[in-house]
Amino acid sequence: MSDLILHHYPTSPFSEKVRLILGYKQLAWKSVIIPRIMPKPDVLALTGGYRRTPFLQIGADVYCDTALIGDVLEQREPSAPLFPATQKGVARVLAQWADSTLFWAAMGYNLSPKGAAALFAGQPPEAAQAFAADRGAMRSNMTSLRPGDATAAYRSYLRRLSTMVEEQPFLLGDAPSMADFAAYHPLWFSRVVNPAVAGVLDHTPAVLAWMDRLAALGHGHMSKLTSAEAVAVAAAAQPLPLTGDVFQDDHGIALGSRVTIAAEAFGTEPTEGILRAATRTRYTLERSDERVGTVHVHFPRIGFVLREVKA
Repeated sequence: MSDLILHHYPTSPFSEKVRLILGYKQLAWKSVIIPRIMPKPDVLALTGGYRRTPFLQIGADVYCDTALIGDVLEQREPSAPLFPATQKGVARVLAQWADSTLFWAAMGYNLSPKGAAALFAGQPPEAAQAFAADRGAMRSNMTSLRPGDATAAYRSYLRRLSTMVEEQPFLLGDAPSMADFAAYHPLWFSRVVNPAVAGVLDHTPAVLAWMDRLAALGHGHMSKLTSAEAVAVAAAAQPLPLTGDVFQDDHGIALGSRVTIAAEAFGTEPTEGILRAATRTRYTLERSDERVGTVHVHFPRIGFVLREVKA
């Protein structure tokens, strides 16, 4: 079985979500540290355009978006399930809310003028400017919450999460689910990455205790890999065969068509390739690169836009 290779960087909140899932499932994985801002030549060689962090590589297969990565890890190691048998829909809906609404409120607070000043304290002004420009480009078609609005929403959401873990250890019961990992990572950014703004969490001690329980899961069994080595792994491998029902036609775009896939909102850089699968839940593109050879790049349907490339 091919190694799990996670392309990430230490302070990425969505990466922390996946790192904790790897810990919960006690999986072994390879760690590739990637730049947090552009340029990212090795990333784009593998993904073809997608540049959000993290992404998961297994040989010559590349999985984009943490919702899809969670499904891949669930299939890899079904024990310690991410989706409780009687609450699968609830876990997915709550995780989607946490990865979007909660995340953007939290980051609007975390990167408010006060938060940004603390985060980049001691660094040259160019570092903050480069980060702001990079994320600004990724948010080009989004409406951002103003800091005051984000702060008010974040505090409300923390109180709501608190009511869910005051009488039980995790959001949906006695064991963690995808909902916990999705709700945890933006709060982790406040507490760990930018502790100057962590005081917002002090008003919800039940949330802090819940965070401690999740942090105790650890990050699994990690070993290091360089970005160049990961590229070489892809070049030496072939994409996994596609099996089962690989086509649910919702767009009138046939398999074998040249298409692009891009995120609906944040980080909308498209990946172009040949559509090899459009299942009920995901898309698969085949693309070729002189450095990595032929790869399959996989995206979830939800949150992504499929378009045909017209000749």
